[in-house]
Amino acid sequence: MPGSISQMTTRTYVLTLSCADTVGIVAAVSSYLSGQGIFITESANFGDHQSGRFFQRTVFNATPDQPSIEELEAGFRQIAEKFGMTWTFHDTAIKPRVLIMVSKFDHCLNDLLYRYRTGSLPIDIPAVVSNHPDLARVVEWHGIPYHYLPVTRDTKAGQEAAVLALIDRLRIDLVVLARYMQVLSPELCTALSWRCINIHHSFLPSFKGAKPYHQAHARGVKIIGATAHYVTGDLDEGPIIEQGVERIDHTFTPEDFVAIGRDIESVVLARAVQFHIEHRVIANGNKTVVFRR
Repeated sequence: MPGSISQMTTRTYVLTLSCADTVGIVAAVSSYLSGQGIFITESANFGDHQSGRFFQRTVFNATPDQPSIEELEAGFRQIAEKFGMTWTFHDTAIKPRVLIMVSKFDHCLNDLLYRYRTGSLPIDIPAVVSNHPDLARVVEWHGIPYHYLPVTRDTKAGQEAAVLALIDRLRIDLVVLARYMQVLSPELCTALSWRCINIHHSFLPSFKGAKPYHQAHARGVKIIGATAHYVTGDLDEGPIIEQGVERIDHTFTPEDFVAIGRDIESVVLARAVQFHIEHRVIANGNKTVVFRR
């Protein structure tokens, strides 16, 4: 068919928004996009009765004959102001720039690098930062610069300043702590608000400190898992993005706990990164709304 959207080069965008819940939001958004001749391919919304907030994620296609993203944003502002929206249009053709930070445990790093190399995780990784030199070879094999930035209690402020300078220089969109075994300062947490994801075991606050899986084994736990969350100044208490669990029993050794835990950590972190870069996560106070599919 002449002019069919399937026969034209299309651009795909994602609109995310939140505002006070009220009548007419979905109708206003869909009417605006359809009025521009735009084809909506996916839309999900959620009204939180407790907070009175409304959340929406809409995916749509636009052809070169339709308004540019700048024109769409300009036209949408009137609707956004009417409803008091926090909103963003995202161009899916632009790959997010991700900085990975890691210490010595390499399971999450290896998983992310594999997904990056095979294209299943559509991101750019301009650099990997570590406070140890151990993983330089595997990172550089992927053609990614490795920045060894050691840190001690006395050098922490200077090391974090170097990290932040690197983030600014490389125009980083997201920082991923792939088992980076350092506590970020409140200042760095603030600078990276809602754009830094951490992964840890799901035993907190029960088993803190060294060897949590061994502590859990000693207590005879029946479920182990992992949690991915945004980093805040409250240690390991940031808004949760994704979690995973697996049942275990008395026949499992501490080493089994560690192996299973590492597998879950890798999967959960990868999912959280995927949800973030696909703009499926919207802030809801100290929680998140995640439109999984």
